[in-house]
Amino acid sequence: MSNKNLFAKEAIAQIPKILTLMDRNVHSPTYGCCDRNFWHYKIIDFPSGMAQEFVLPLALAYDTDLPNNPFYRQRIVPQWVEAGILYAARSAHKDGSCDDYFPYERAAGAAAFSLLACIDSYTLLKLNNPIALQFFTKRANWLAKHHESGRLTNHQALIVFCFELLSNLLQTFQWDRAKVQRLERVLAWQSSEGWFQEYEGCDPGYHTLTISCLARIYQLKPDIRIKEALIKAIELAAQFVHPDGSYGGEYTSRNTYNYFPHGFELVGQWFPDALRINDAFLVGLANGLAPCYSDDHIIGHHTWNYLLAWRDFVPQRPLSQSRPTGRIWLPEAKILIDRYQGTSEDKGDKGDKGDKGDKGDKGDKGDKGDKGDKGDKGDKGDNYELYLALNKGGTFKLFRNNQLIASDTQFSLLVKEGKKIKNAVGHLVGNYAIALEQNKITIQGQLGWAKQKQMTPANLMILRIVMLGFGRFFSNLIRKLLQKVLIVGKKDAPFWFQRQLFWENGKLQIIDELKAQNWENVIAADIGCDRTSIYVVMSRTFQIGQLQPEWNFTEEVKQLAPGESLKLERYF
Repeated sequence: MSNKNLFAKEAIAQIPKILTLMDRNVHSPTYGCCDRNFWHYKIIDFPSGMAQEFVLPLALAYDTDLPNNPFYRQRIVPQWVEAGILYAARSAHKDGSCDDYFPYERAAGAAAFSLLACIDSYTLLKLNNPIALQFFTKRANWLAKHHESGRLTNHQALIVFCFELLSNLLQTFQWDRAKVQRLERVLAWQSSEGWFQEYEGCDPGYHTLTISCLARIYQLKPDIRIKEALIKAIELAAQFVHPDGSYGGEYTSRNTYNYFPHGFELVGQWFPDALRINDAFLVGLANGLAPCYSDDHIIGHHTWNYLLAWRDFVPQRPLSQSRPTGRIWLPEAKILIDRYQGTSEDKGDKGDKGDKGDKGDKGDKGDKGDKGDKGDKGDKGDNYELYLALNKGGTFKLFRNNQLIASDTQFSLLVKEGKKIKNAVGHLVGNYAIALEQNKITIQGQLGWAKQKQMTPANLMILRIVMLGFGRFFSNLIRKLLQKVLIVGKKDAPFWFQRQLFWENGKLQIIDELKAQNWENVIAADIGCDRTSIYVVMSRTFQIGQLQPEWNFTEEVKQLAPGESLKLERYF
């Protein structure tokens, strides 16, 4: 099987689940609905508009001539696709908008994703349905007028792309002004470092989705500004493909492992360096390092993007290049990448058994240390790659000789406050004190309280009453309030940390120190590989690197007296 077919094989494997999520009974009142929780389980009272995005993976599977693809040219598949498009129209609000997580939400992301899927599917299968065309126009008009809260560049790029596709389909200029306005926003939200804003910073995963949208827009309507933006974006994305072929993770602004390959194939037609990025990712895909996207809400995104990457795969690939060494510091993103190539002088040792703890001043009891591993008995030329988020308290991933050896999401404490158990964490986006030196990096700041708000029957009833009352008229205000509660912002917890990282003689040494006025209420403490808490749809998916066990130091914390500090040392 060629590397190209890996994309299609991964995607086709998801089609049976997508069809399970879809009501395929032509005699059913919800025929074409792709939200199984609504039409089958009946555990929610409205269908998610985002789910209708699933029509595009179905249309592409129908058109994918791959050995052992059971869906290729099956005549019933276009019928299901058309039913899905018509259900999107039937379930939309009168203004063309749709909901995703709560009624009258009028979610721009769900509206844009599903509209893109419907238009692309309609065009690909050469459908002819006036009701569908009327729906496309109504939804595009709503998107042209609606401006969601929060800076999510991928949504803006999706909307521009919808306008471009629909303008071509209907041969109209009616959305030209809206296209210009949204495109200006996308370009304005691109950092000088090349990344696009996603909530509180740089998320390389959603960055690749924005690349995919811009690449198709550029394909339809070349624009030198889009071309320049794409080159900067591609060069930035190249830095986040890990040496094992994995991509992104907990050190990014939205904690995603997303990787959308299609745009790299399109850009690779005129900028071959983009193809090297996909080739590196394909190595990880072949080795099972892609995350799991088989969630009812997010299974569609990568499925259609993988199938498009297969369809537009560039056969002539550039030669691979050796990975660069040295430091890359992105001061706007506050992400640092250190690539260290060992020399013959770095002879290694038999492993560091850890430090028994520095009792230090003021009674620091320290830590018994990390037993480390057995080390390398003199391996010459070991290479290390460190991906470090200084805006997230020093959350990092560390690779040695192209293998992940550490994934760290900073301190995580369970703290009892009255009858409540709260989680104080070090991975939240914040303004931390940072000091960068050639062989030493220091991050200081406070832990923050993890956002762990759960829905209860009472909360759901209140939300329903609010949305069915005045909320339907102020859906964007409700969305903004929910973003503050669930996603953005950091409320400080009464714990202060300092993380220091040192490169010395081919080793990375990490010294963590945590201070508190009172330790009595701390009931558990550790550092894990996936102790993240941000609530965004594509975060907290499973990836094989998360099999690493946590480093638990609850017992050490219980021995601390008021005012004492915890000190931990590790060597890699």
